[in-house]
Amino acid sequence: MSLGIVFLSEVFGTGMLTLLGCGVVANVALRGTKGNNGGFLMVTWGWGIAVFCGVFVAAKSGAHLNPAVTLGLLLNGKAEYAPGVAVDFGTTLTYFGGEMVGAFLGAVVCWLAYKQHFDDEPEPAGKLGTFSTGPAIRSTPWNLITEIIGTFVLVFVILTLGGTPSGLGPLAVALLVVGIGVSLGGPTGYAINPARDLGPRIAHALLPIKGKGSSDWSYAWIPVVGPLVGGALAGIVARIVPIIITAAS
Repeated sequence: MSLGIVFLSEVFGTGMLTLLGCGVVANVALRGTKGNNGGFLMVTWGWGIAVFCGVFVAAKSGAHLNPAVTLGLLLNGKAEYAPGVAVDFGTTLTYFGGEMVGAFLGAVVCWLAYKQHFDDEPEPAGKLGTFSTGPAIRSTPWNLITEIIGTFVLVFVILTLGGTPSGLGPLAVALLVVGIGVSLGGPTGYAINPARDLGPRIAHALLPIKGKGSSDWSYAWIPVVGPLVGGALAGIVARIVPIIITAAS
């Protein structure tokens, strides 16, 4: 498979992810929408469905949709990212690039869909929250730990599911994301994906959104570094655990 196909697959898949994911937040957070005040549970299920759709769209490239997943696969020692896509420096950068571009474009399309509601929303925090995550209680070390734990669960379970007889399907990943959201999403809004947070945050900074306020760049590194650390740890641990279990048996 060519790197161009991999790139486009990840662009479209991650774009669908952020369009639908940011879209459900917009529907809940922005004033005057049909789903206004729908609650956090609506958001978590919306993101789960967004992942479900994104995985189908990007199936050809293995549907990483997330640099933390790509990094986890790399450190897990996989020979291929997807059938016919060898793990090397070039393919790794291709996945990262496709994920970031897709996340940005999906957020832009979400803004177009909700343009009038963005203009009508008086609170800058509601507008930014549509694009990117933010903590319920701002604490750098604890916010970072939360993102590391949430992403560790995501990548570790994905790697574990991939080794089961039933294999790994879009529904399994979607339900996993919902589970992480309702269980671990309260403190930070569970970015668990550097592209999902950084791409839309860049879109927020660049788009001509009326009264949008700050893009909160002082916090922006946490939903990037935390997921990358969590994904890396998951890749390493998922590689070691079978060895330990085999030795113990």
